[in-house]
Amino acid sequence: MNDYNEYVYESFSTNGDIVIKPMMGGYLVYYNGKLIGDICNNELFLKRTPTSDKLLTGSELRYPYEGSKTLMYVFDSFDDKALIVELLDGMYAELPEKKTKKAK
Repeated sequence: MNDYNEYVYESFSTNGDIVIKPMMGGYLVYYNGKLIGDICNNELFLKRTPTSDKLLTGSELRYPYEGSKTLMYVFDSFDDKALIVELLDGMYAELPEKKTKKAK
């Protein structure tokens, strides 16, 4: 894991289980088992939810990679632990459960 991924991991893991998995040249970020965003080129992108829209009002919408959906580009540092808790808990409640694959 690179320094930026470690920084995101350390900042977010105080609130729950964070997993950062390599995927197609970037990384997927999971919080307590739910996909919450991507890290591409040492930049964090989070999914849009009512909570992330409310708490990250200054974030711009961008495409992390060609062919992706727009995500919220997060440029702030993660020094505000209360904000991180509110953000992650709110996003977790609003994002759908992970789909399970049906047995054939």
